[in-house]
Amino acid sequence: MAEIRLLNADEIEVRVQSVKSNGCILLLYKDARVDMRILDETYGPTGWQREHQLINGNLFCTISIWDDEKKQWIRKQDVGVESYTEKEKGQASDSFKRAGFNVGIGRELYTAPFIWVNLQAGEVKDKGGKAYINPKLHFRVKSIAYNDKREIEKLDIVDNNNVVRFSMGKSVTPNYGENYKQNIQNKESKNSSNGLTCEKCGKKISQKVADYSKKRYGKALCMDCQKAFKR
Repeated sequence: MAEIRLLNADEIEVRVQSVKSNGCILLLYKDARVDMRILDETYGPTGWQREHQLINGNLFCTISIWDDEKKQWIRKQDVGVESYTEKEKGQASDSFKRAGFNVGIGRELYTAPFIWVNLQAGEVKDKGGKAYINPKLHFRVKSIAYNDKREIEKLDIVDNNNVVRFSMGKSVTPNYGENYKQNIQNKESKNSSNGLTCEKCGKKISQKVADYSKKRYGKALCMDCQKAFKR
C-alpha cells in the first residue's frame, strides 16, 4: 500500500483550546475534507471506501483501502464525538477524521509541541471573571517541517495580520509594526473620547450601547446594569 503523505501547512487548522488573561493555548487539527482529498490522491477515488454504523448508540466510521498486493480491503475503524451544533453530522465527520488518523492521515499532529500564545491588549476580554479571546483574532499555520520520523520539528503560527505569534523552540515577541499600533491607538482613542458613562455605575460605555439603552430604558446604562434593570 502507498504511504500517506504528511500534511501541508495550509491543510492544518488552528483552534483555541483555552484562554487566560495573558494568553491562550492552541491546538492543531485537520478538516474532514483533507482526509478525503488525501485518500483520493493516494489511492484513487475508487481505491477506498467509507461507511458508518451505529454501535451501542455511538456512530463509528470504517475506512477501507484496497491492497492490490494482498487482493483484499484493509479496514480501520473509530468512533466519533457529537458536535454541539449538529449532532449526527458532527459525529459522522468526527468518526471519519478519527478513522483517518488510524489510516495514518495527520498522525504527525500528535507530535505537536505545547502551543502558548501571549495575548496583547484588546485581544482578550474578561466577562464575568472568565477570559474570552477577541472573535476577530484568528491563527493559522504559516510553515511546518518534519524529521525522518514524521515528527514536527519546525512550526510557525501567525495571526490574521500575518504577525508571527508562535515559533517552535523560540521566544516570540509580536512585531506589529507602526501602522497596526497606530490603528489600535486610534480605536482606543475613539472609544474613550465619547465621554459616555453608565448613569448608574459610572462605567465607560460605547455610543452604540448608550443609544440602545436610552431607547429601551430611557437612560444610558452599561450591559451589566441593563441586566439588573430587567430584573
